[in-house]
Amino acid sequence: MTGRKKHEDYSHQPRRDRMDEERVSDPYRARGKWPEPTTCPECGAIVHHGQWRWGKAAPESEQHLCPACKRIHDRVPAGQLTLSGEFFAEHREEILHLVRHAEAKAKAEHPLERIMDVKEEPDHTVVTFTDSHLVHGIGEALHHAYHGKLDSHYTDEDGLLRVAWSR
Repeated sequence: MTGRKKHEDYSHQPRRDRMDEERVSDPYRARGKWPEPTTCPECGAIVHHGQWRWGKAAPESEQHLCPACKRIHDRVPAGQLTLSGEFFAEHREEILHLVRHAEAKAKAEHPLERIMDVKEEPDHTVVTFTDSHLVHGIGEALHHAYHGKLDSHYTDEDGLLRVAWSR
């Protein structure tokens, strides 16, 4: 028998009643393309070829808050890093310097990757970020530099990546 076989039997048909997995919708993610030229009035980032970049703004550009500035304004982080432990307490400034240096390096290329806030507590410090990739990368950098225990998990209910490093 040659050619494609027609499936008249419904047991061989693909199921169409499956429920697709629900995806977390990020209200800070663009639903379409940003108009060009667009400039963020807060940080000065511009849209260039569909992406937020650092650069010189055109005088006739539209003004829209970039997703990072919106997150900062709304106080809705995409990532959270919790630093704790005896080693952290003894080397707090050195470790926070590594965190800030990694953020500055990432922000130089990607304007949407920023630190939102640093909250100092007596036994731990919580750093919030505008981008989940940045918090993951900084957690890996801390683990590589100082070892210790690194734990990360993504929460579906609020779309937040929580990373905890301790030593």
